[in-house]
Amino acid sequence: MGLESMSDEELTATIEMICSSKVEEFRMIGYEYVTTDDIWRCVSSKYEKKGIPPLHQLVNDVLSLKATSLMNYMTISAYKGSPFD
Repeated sequence: MGLESMSDEELTATIEMICSSKVEEFRMIGYEYVTTDDIWRCVSSKYEKKGIPPLHQLVNDVLSLKATSLMNYMTISAYKGSPFD
């Protein structure tokens, strides 16, 4: 199923499910306070210029996200004053 055939609700649910899976993985390796929103903000930040990619690329980007990349993103965002809830 491609993005074009998904409703906004289906896309949101899919993204949340994939990000939740990544959160569980990070928690197993000691990153206990990472949230699905943190994961999505980090991954989607690289889509700002080109827009959301095909679903398979989005899934790959979330599932291949490294903890160091997320921590770097969160640190830079903190310096820029981006809020983390």
